[in-house]
Amino acid sequence: MASDEGPSAARPSMPGYGISASSEGLLAWSWARERLVGSHDYWLATVWPDGRPHVTPVWGVWGDDGLWWSCSPGSRKARNLERNPAAVATTDDASSPVVVEGTARRITDVGAVGTFAARVNAKYEVSYPEAFFLENACFRLPPSRVFALRSDDFEGSPTRWVFDAKDA
Repeated sequence: MASDEGPSAARPSMPGYGISASSEGLLAWSWARERLVGSHDYWLATVWPDGRPHVTPVWGVWGDDGLWWSCSPGSRKARNLERNPAAVATTDDASSPVVVEGTARRITDVGAVGTFAARVNAKYEVSYPEAFFLENACFRLPPSRVFALRSDDFEGSPTRWVFDAKDA
């Protein structure tokens, strides 16, 4: 996984967009992580059983090198992830997006769910009891690839980080 400095950054392949081939201007992992932590909402994409995409907003928290969220076990996103755990999540700011690709994992460990519950309650200034999260489906999306850019430097900022060698 990433060190404190983060994974190594590289240019993504974006043919036809005039993206710089230089490594100058690549975003720092700390820049991406700051946006992942600070995003109020996230857009989560999962896959319907017939292969169609499904996108929905979720409240969540970035922590321990992954995006965490919860939902009803019977929700479309939970049922999709049960069948196919491939997922993509993005921050809520389309002008400086951070896009996380990976394999979602359902979290059932009581201690991990308790930590997640405390983080959600602190972030959103709510007070859901831990039991609420234990009754729901809690997920964590560790990144295999992350993409980000700044719209004010569209040609120079696109950056890709790869966490899993098979996704390089």
